[in-house]
Amino acid sequence: MTKKNMPFILGKKGKMTQVWKDGKIVPVTVVSAAPNQISQVKTKDKDGYEAIQVKFGRTKVEFKGESAEKDAELTVSNFKEGDKVRVSGTMKGRGFQGVVKRHGFHGGPKTHGQKNRLRAPGSIGSTAPQRVWKGRRMAGHMGTTRVTVRNLRVMEVDADKNILMIKGALPGNTGSIVEIQTIR
Repeated sequence: MTKKNMPFILGKKGKMTQVWKDGKIVPVTVVSAAPNQISQVKTKDKDGYEAIQVKFGRTKVEFKGESAEKDAELTVSNFKEGDKVRVSGTMKGRGFQGVVKRHGFHGGPKTHGQKNRLRAPGSIGSTAPQRVWKGRRMAGHMGTTRVTVRNLRVMEVDADKNILMIKGALPGNTGSIVEIQTIR
């Protein structure tokens, strides 16, 4: 694969806005993707698999099954308007959440003697095993997991400002690093 054909890039998620396309308003997320450097090339002979490591600021991400020359630059000009992409990133952290928000439980009834148990999980099992089964859906930490959103479209490419405008919402906070890959 030549360095002009690289179908991926790392970028910083910006704000959401909207653009006009064919007389319709389209919601887009602005991604600032300054030129990425290929910092390491892994080969089948030396490492057992083919991959390249891409560096964006202090972040390094490995893309398997790709090959290129070391120190090559990846820019937004590799993308064009209308490309289908998948975007991966770390979702927003939501802290400790109860079962209603975390797993979509409905909670208990408002009446029949339940004064303050509306959002409680209810029974967590029978008395036979005398322990909590592994995988039981309960309250706990939510968020900060890796999320991939597929089949998004590149609406605009501004090579002068190193900006991609991708239709729809992307995972993560504003300012977080996202991986953008074209779907082959």
